[in-house]
Amino acid sequence: MDKTLDWFGRAQEEFGRRVHMVRPDQWSCATPCTDWQVRHLVNHLVVEQLWVPPLMAGQTVAEVGDRFDGDQLGDDPVRAWDEAAAAAHAAFAANGAMDATVHLSYADRPGREYCMEMMFDAVVHSWDLARALEADEKLDPELVEQVYAMAESQADLLASSGLFAERVPVPDDADLQSRLIGLTGRKP
Repeated sequence: MDKTLDWFGRAQEEFGRRVHMVRPDQWSCATPCTDWQVRHLVNHLVVEQLWVPPLMAGQTVAEVGDRFDGDQLGDDPVRAWDEAAAAAHAAFAANGAMDATVHLSYADRPGREYCMEMMFDAVVHSWDLARALEADEKLDPELVEQVYAMAESQADLLASSGLFAERVPVPDDADLQSRLIGLTGRKP
């Protein structure tokens, strides 16, 4: 059975749980993501979720254009997350979505691969948000396992993408979550 949609939903829950923990005075807290405060990080994930429905409906990046540029959080960032996450999940859950061709900025990919990329980002950024909030950083072990397998297989591509800081070395006996965090340029 294909568990991709389940994993994606669980990754959204990981991030969403932390979004719901943000106190009013924490939106400007620094995150492990260079130059991003909590609000920027949450906006980044909201924007990613907002892209899912039009891309899964067959639109290209050019057709979507700049409609999601800027701050999409408004006066209620938690609600913005909840609504965007629900819409993204529904788009991935649509009949045939996992096998549909999605026109991404770098190539056409099956919906399943796009969903896995979105899961990857939600899991890693869940850790970032937890670190920024000084909250529990422990991530769902099954999600960590899935994301690490994907990240490790693409380590050279990730390193050359410019999207991540240089890999942070971790001890040989580090747990899988620490290895994932280090692989994505974060200090566990």
